[in-house]
Amino acid sequence: MKSKYFDSRKITTFAILLAMIVVLQLFGSAFVIGTTRLSFVLVPIVVGAFLIGPLAGGILGLSFGLVVTLMAVFGLDPFTLFMLQDNLIVTLLIIFVKGFLAGFVPGVVYNAIKKKNETVSVFVSSALAPIVNTGVFVLGALIMSGTMTKIINASPETQGQSVIYFVIIACAGVNFLIELAINLILAPSLHRVVKIVDKKFE
Repeated sequence: MKSKYFDSRKITTFAILLAMIVVLQLFGSAFVIGTTRLSFVLVPIVVGAFLIGPLAGGILGLSFGLVVTLMAVFGLDPFTLFMLQDNLIVTLLIIFVKGFLAGFVPGVVYNAIKKKNETVSVFVSSALAPIVNTGVFVLGALIMSGTMTKIINASPETQGQSVIYFVIIACAGVNFLIELAINLILAPSLHRVVKIVDKKFE
């Protein structure tokens, strides 16, 4: 009996999206507007949730979390490394919970809405990924207010800022808006392309 979860096409799609996540996260710092890095990594996570299902989206999100953690450990992400050194358990929870939910929640919502209106489901779910990802980070960072205070005081540029301002405006603000825009443009477009290709090979 052929499994609906583990056919060759889904496995191949998952592998391609996983590779995209690794590459986009590792080399994402090359895409910069002013002082803001452009993050494309949520796009393959959401597309995986659309094409394979919520669990696949969640696993891709966990993979994203693993890459973030490894980058921090190897000194490629000083901000996350400081968080890990100051509060290992909570930081790991933030990284992996936000990654998993950023893939899982859009997949669940997409499946719930797509029969009524697939276009609406794609755009709503694409928006949910950065909302969930940023929301969990903000909540976790506020819980780690002591760690955030140390980060704020370590730099002359941020000294004197409140934890709430630093987390919501300085860390999340512009990054969130750019992630949202990227996801709303690229995830539906990539989803559409894959659908067209699939129809040609049916």
